[in-house]
Amino acid sequence: MAQQELKDKIPPHNEDAEKAALGAMLLENEAVAAVAGILQPDEFYSQANGKIFKAIRNIFDKGGRRVDIISVCDELRQSDELDAAGGEAYIASLTNVVPTAANISYYVELVQDCAVRRSLITIASKITAKSFDISETSYQIVEKAQQFIFELIEQKQSYKYKNIKELVHETIAWMEKTMDKEFTGIKCGFPGIDSFTGGFQKSEMIVIGARPSIGKTALALNMAANTAVHQKIPTAFFSLEMPDIRLTERLLASESCVDFRNIRTMNKVEQGKNFDKMLSVAGRIYDAPLFIEAIPNMKLFDLRTQARRLREVEKVEIIFIDYLGLIGSDNIYTPRYEQVSEFSRSVKSLARELDIPIVVLSQVGRPAEGGKPTLAHLRDSGAVEQDADVVILMHRERAKKDDEPSPEFFETEIEIAKNRNGPTGRTILNYYDRWTKFDNSDK
Repeated sequence: MAQQELKDKIPPHNEDAEKAALGAMLLENEAVAAVAGILQPDEFYSQANGKIFKAIRNIFDKGGRRVDIISVCDELRQSDELDAAGGEAYIASLTNVVPTAANISYYVELVQDCAVRRSLITIASKITAKSFDISETSYQIVEKAQQFIFELIEQKQSYKYKNIKELVHETIAWMEKTMDKEFTGIKCGFPGIDSFTGGFQKSEMIVIGARPSIGKTALALNMAANTAVHQKIPTAFFSLEMPDIRLTERLLASESCVDFRNIRTMNKVEQGKNFDKMLSVAGRIYDAPLFIEAIPNMKLFDLRTQARRLREVEKVEIIFIDYLGLIGSDNIYTPRYEQVSEFSRSVKSLARELDIPIVVLSQVGRPAEGGKPTLAHLRDSGAVEQDADVVILMHRERAKKDDEPSPEFFETEIEIAKNRNGPTGRTILNYYDRWTKFDNSDK
């Protein structure tokens, strides 16, 4: 009964606002310029009004002609759509609806609001139909519903330029606010890195690249601990490689300096001592604003959804992703380099949208084995190097023989290979393999 009532209802629309918007554009070309890139023909409920707006936008895009009643009628006549658009008399009457184009933005908002409501009704219908389709799981339907909504949001984003006067004022205010701070971004906890980056900055994509088993996850987890545990900054850690319990175990071992490698093979006395050590730091970690999402083969859409939710609900200020190559693609037939390019662009776009730094781990290719990695070694796609604001490359010599005793720590070279807004250079960190912990080389 309720569905039948909805079917009988006329979809949301505001014909007066549509006429007023078109009338304002016919009166003043400045009004066309103000909304040409914001409004779309299909956002008009009236097909006639949509055709008129399309003609107005075509004239504006081509340039050389002024948008007025005569030029619009001529444009529609050439495309054989003048009658479908209501004819010359209807188009001429639109200028009588409004005395001035001053309120064009208000009229456009009314038109777009109704268009969004109609889109939501369409989405609801699609979801309803899919809910009756037993060939899809409920999870797939929920995922599709989220995708519909986010696509609608992205389509309705408006783009506005700013006068340099506004930007100078905002920039000076920001500089005054950060003038007394040692770092303008979020400190990763390693001064050698922070001195180059000024801390991880908002809207930036930071890539940490290395060959397997060099300690990418350990470095990222240490950074997450430095931000969440020691600085109390809300932090999210997406792990596509390791279960959340194992990550937490590593975090406890690293913070308490317990030998992580032998934690399960020690005798009961040693295990008891180590457990007491980890228990002593558990309280500090327990209260940290750290949120771990560990799902293998997480799809890009799911990652974006969770990131937005964590930013909105938990107010996270930095996100770590371990690692780029494990993000799942919705289309497995797409070439790998295209998939990675899409992931890279999406992560960069997400950092800008959420206005927070996102740190992404990435493998480097086999040609880097045995030597120092370079930007060209970032695996699968040059888009990663292109999109990243900061690229941090890790390198250390591997043990020569299996029977050689392990050193107390491994010196690891950290190279800031790319820094879009700052200097590049190198620093050294000590890696304590038994604790999965990095520390500054001067300690």
